[in-house]
Amino acid sequence: MNKTILNDLAVFGGSPAFPEPLHVGRPNACHRERFLKRVNDLLDRRWLTNQGPFVTEFEQRVAEFLGVRHCVAMCNGTTALEIAIRAAGLSGEVIVPAFTFISTAHALKWQGVTPVFCDVDPRTHHIDPSRLEGLITERTTGVIGVHLWGRPCAVEALEEITRKRRLKLLFDAAHAFGNSHQGRRIGSFGDAEVFSFHATKFFHTLEGGAVVTNDDGLARVLRLMHNMGFSGYDQVVCAGTNAKMNEISAAMGLTMFESLEAILAINQRHYRHYERELSEIPGLQLMRYDEGERNNYQYIVLDIDEPKAGISRDQLVVILHKENVLARRYFYPGCHQMEPYRSDPFYGGLHLPVTDHLAGRLLILPTGEALQPDQVTGICRIIRWVMDHAPEIAQRLSKNTEGGK
Repeated sequence: MNKTILNDLAVFGGSPAFPEPLHVGRPNACHRERFLKRVNDLLDRRWLTNQGPFVTEFEQRVAEFLGVRHCVAMCNGTTALEIAIRAAGLSGEVIVPAFTFISTAHALKWQGVTPVFCDVDPRTHHIDPSRLEGLITERTTGVIGVHLWGRPCAVEALEEITRKRRLKLLFDAAHAFGNSHQGRRIGSFGDAEVFSFHATKFFHTLEGGAVVTNDDGLARVLRLMHNMGFSGYDQVVCAGTNAKMNEISAAMGLTMFESLEAILAINQRHYRHYERELSEIPGLQLMRYDEGERNNYQYIVLDIDEPKAGISRDQLVVILHKENVLARRYFYPGCHQMEPYRSDPFYGGLHLPVTDHLAGRLLILPTGEALQPDQVTGICRIIRWVMDHAPEIAQRLSKNTEGGK
C-alpha cells in the first residue's frame, strides 16, 4: 500500500492499494437474523404490500423519531418528492438550488413544473436566500430547500420569505435523517420534508422514502395520492398513483433502527479519522459539521483548491479510482448543466458561479460500516503522498492525457 516513487501509483502502472473497490455509499448491513425473522413473519402472513403491519409500524417509528405527527412511507425518495410536490399544489415555477442531486429538479419537471435554479451559498453549499427573492415571479408557487450533506439549510430565512410571499415550502431532506437544526430533528420544518431511504443512505429500507409533515390536511392528501386515490375499500376520491412502500422494505427499516446508533458511531469515528489524517494539508479542506447538533456524518466532503494543492479534483479522482478508491464528484456538473435543462432556452445564459465553482472541486470519500479503520488510514496515506508530490504527478498526468496514453 505504501507509495515511494511515482511509478508505485496505479495510474502509472503500479499495483492498486486496495484489492477490492471501496465505494461511496456502500450499503450498511442490518442484523441479518432479526431481518430474516421479520421476512418470515410477513411471508407467513402473506401480507406483502398495501399498508401492511410492518409499514404501519415503520411509519409510527419514523414519526416518533423525528417528532412529527405524520409519516407517509413510499417506494422511493424521488416518488415521495413528486407526491409531496403534487399534494402541496405546486405548479408553474418552483425555485430549487442547482447544486443538488438531479432528482430534486426532475421531480418537478416530470410533473410539468418548471424548476428555477438558484445559486448557493459558498460557505454552506445551500440555496442562497439573498438570491431567492429576485427569482420569484407571478408564476412561482413554492421553494424546495435541500439539506445538503445533512447540514440544515437556512430554514428560518426560507420560512420568512415563503411566508411573506405566500409560497409553499418543502425540504428535500434525503441526506439529513437523524440530524437536527437548533436542537430539533430535521423533518418538522416547512409544509413537509422528504427523506430518501435508498440503499446508499446510512439508514435505508433497501429502497424507499417518506414524506413527513405536521399538517393534518396535507397528510391526508399524501395518503390518498400514494394509494391510487383510494379512501376506504373500494372508494376512489381523487387521482393518484401506486407509491406505497412494501413490507420487506419496511422490515429492513425497522431492523435498521435497531442498529442506528451503532452506525452513527462508526460514521463519526471515520469522520474523525479523516479529520486527523487530512488536516493542515495545503489546498485540501474537509467539510465541517456543527458539533452542537446531531449529525449522521454520512458524507466525507473534501474541497480541493487546485492552485494551492497543485493538482485538480478531477486528477485526484483518476488517481484514487486506479487505487480502487471510488471517490465521487458530487454534484457535478450542477443540475443546470444537465439535460434537459442545459438545452432548454428557458435557462439560456444562466450563470451560477458558486454552483459551477463547487461542482469543479468537491470530492466525496468512502465511509460507512463496510469501511475499516485501516482502509481509512490507507486512503488518507495515498492522498497525503499525492499532495506531497502534486506538481510532478499533475504534470505527468497532463502529458499522458495530451499524448493520448
